[in-house]
Amino acid sequence: MTDIIDYRIIGDDMQLVEVELDPMEGVRAEAGAMTYMDDGIEMQTGTGGGLFKGFKRMLTGDGFFITTFLNNSNAKRRIAFGAPYPGKIIPLDLGRMGGEFLCQKDAFLCAARGIDIDIAFTKKIGAGLFGGEGFILQRLSGDGLAFIHAGGTIVSRVLQPGEVLHTDTGCLVAFHPSVNYDIRFIGGFKNALFGGEGLFLVKLTGPGLVYLQSLPFSRLADRIITASGTNRGESRGVGGIGGSIIGGILGGDKSY
Repeated sequence: MTDIIDYRIIGDDMQLVEVELDPMEGVRAEAGAMTYMDDGIEMQTGTGGGLFKGFKRMLTGDGFFITTFLNNSNAKRRIAFGAPYPGKIIPLDLGRMGGEFLCQKDAFLCAARGIDIDIAFTKKIGAGLFGGEGFILQRLSGDGLAFIHAGGTIVSRVLQPGEVLHTDTGCLVAFHPSVNYDIRFIGGFKNALFGGEGLFLVKLTGPGLVYLQSLPFSRLADRIITASGTNRGESRGVGGIGGSIIGGILGGDKSY
């Protein structure tokens, strides 16, 4: 059984989630996510289910170990976990979502003790090769609360049966397993060379709930690198190359 926890989300663009634990309740989180905690909460770090479980979690880009924070006192205690970069924290009540949700490989922040954090493989080779997140997604399952993090502004869409939504490969955060996930080639020489959106889009077909983010971490990192002068444009395949070259020439950059 999953622990029933109370929480509140604090902040706007650099959020943290504060979880209130009753005696003997616990919450699980990736190593390094904890911001502060009350006295009486003990840390128990492990693989979360054996060596194989730890290695599988490493495939999603997370750490080998996961930490359980257990309230061993006789009163309520609070613990908080901070988002790793600007964005929003999304609470997922898995008990009301059918017991399972899929998310991008580095989205997990924390969850009530009893929530299982596992990996899920994309079903189609095209989605795996060109989906931006590779073959591997995270699967969160259980009947309690889990928290994921995404960059920028968050948009939720409830797709009706057969309804199709196209999104940038990096902007998909999480979706219900009932949503069909595939990759669509943009097509067109000018779109591919100068569009700046990459060669592929994610095709999502309902029914089901979808969460999107406006600022993927990869896009933020690329902008920082570009501003530092060590790179030009986002590293998103052919899509940004043509625009970067022409922009540099028209802008008077003689290094082209």
